[in-house]
Amino acid sequence: MAVADHRERAGGTLDGPLGGNAASLRATARALAAAESAVAVVLVEGISDQVALETAAVGRGRDLAAERVVVVPIGGAHAIGNFLTRWGPPGSRVRLAGLCDLREKEIFRRALETAGVGSPRTRAELARFGFHVCVDDLEDELIRAVGVTGVEEVFDAHGDLRSFRAFQIQPAWRDRPPEAQLWRFLRSSSRRNLRYVRLLVEVAVRRDVLPGPLDGVLTTV
Repeated sequence: MAVADHRERAGGTLDGPLGGNAASLRATARALAAAESAVAVVLVEGISDQVALETAAVGRGRDLAAERVVVVPIGGAHAIGNFLTRWGPPGSRVRLAGLCDLREKEIFRRALETAGVGSPRTRAELARFGFHVCVDDLEDELIRAVGVTGVEEVFDAHGDLRSFRAFQIQPAWRDRPPEAQLWRFLRSSSRRNLRYVRLLVEVAVRRDVLPGPLDGVLTTV
């Protein structure tokens, strides 16, 4: 998939009301339709994870659609069991992989065990089954990979640095570490979050600092 095509697709995710459930359901429905002919399915918690992985793949010169690899946002970690059951354990026609936040690791681990995929106990064992864990979450991984200055440069290039500076002096946040300020600013708006996840992944790929969990998923599939 060309970069321009990917950006148009990601932009489609941003259009319209971002009322959580509606956007998530649309994204999941599109992915499930594509997954009918997939050889590999990557199960992720939400749309931002999907955007991150698809952007990283494009940056690495891969065309997931042509490879019949589909990233499916499942609408939250607690849905993982249903999706694992849908595609079955290893030996089925579909290779499975996944990405989750650290706080959801145990949910994914138990679901893999219940579905007969395996019995991983640690992050390393989960990774061997193709399921990778962000510490603490995707945004935290990207902030650490790109760095505080790097994230601020991206904000500046896209017209949001002034807004971020105003946010930094709010009483509730002015004494917090810059990494925490960046994390909250990114998460304060769904539209902003999706936009900057894509932009920060692009920077991470160019600098060859893609977070390990994203790199691990792409290596798996």
